[in-house]
Amino acid sequence: MRLAIFGKYFKEERYTEIQLFFDLLLAKKVEFSIYRKYYNDCVRYGLHLPHDLKTFEDVNDFNPAIFDFFVCIGGDGTILSSLELIRDAPLPVVGINTGRLGFLAGVQAKDGMSLIDELEKGHFSLDKRTILELSSNKRMFGGVKYALNDFVLHKKDSSSMITIHTYINGEFLNSYWSDGLIISTPTGSTGYNLSCGGPILYPASQSFVITPIAPHNLNVRPMIISDSNVISFEVEGRSSTFLATLDSRSESINNQTQLAIKKADFCLNLVRLNGDNYLKTLREKLMWGYDNRNFRN
Repeated sequence: MRLAIFGKYFKEERYTEIQLFFDLLLAKKVEFSIYRKYYNDCVRYGLHLPHDLKTFEDVNDFNPAIFDFFVCIGGDGTILSSLELIRDAPLPVVGINTGRLGFLAGVQAKDGMSLIDELEKGHFSLDKRTILELSSNKRMFGGVKYALNDFVLHKKDSSSMITIHTYINGEFLNSYWSDGLIISTPTGSTGYNLSCGGPILYPASQSFVITPIAPHNLNVRPMIISDSNVISFEVEGRSSTFLATLDSRSESINNQTQLAIKKADFCLNLVRLNGDNYLKTLREKLMWGYDNRNFRN
């Protein structure tokens, strides 16, 4: 078994758990390579790692075909960032949670040592998550035009609301007068979409949800559509520039920028260990169905 280890930031308070995880890999002689920036951070904070570990820096020197699993150490944002390296490769992704919520990162940091045994025994399933793909008349996001959570159009700073003319398969849907608009996958439906009043989508629902951000017309509500549709936009407003985001990455655009969103022709293969599932995560992480009346004096 060969692993690619990826992390964005080293969390000093997780030092012991992360050190134990790497010690286990070395003791079991598991072959692995590590993201170079994360390796340097680990060493800087005093983690004991071999000096001759193989590392990778970006997509140009990362070959997903030689690995069995892509292990993300961090929170959900780390898994989102993994798309920049994995892209359309079918490499299974494992999330070790050292963040806060850890909705996608299903393995707690303290359980990292048992993770390897479960992977070796095949005690897991692959949860296929829909990916958004952006098309534009200009090169954006360094050519990494994919998102796992959502695509968002948003006004800049304190400027007035914008108007987003929205089309489905070329047919006019609506002009959203709002602070912005979210196009979310089922994975992203529990994120920004949910905080803006959008619904939670089941991962296998094969749907997108279109959710306005602070709409001027209160009768405009989130809308669920099939993910087989192509959604395109024209943006205008008093400001000459606006923001477009793919997950946590943002770029400035203007009203000449042509944008369209569709379902990518590949999925993210998220590893779920046996005994773990989406509905359990929903109940535990978001307290879905939680009744605080049971805890009143």
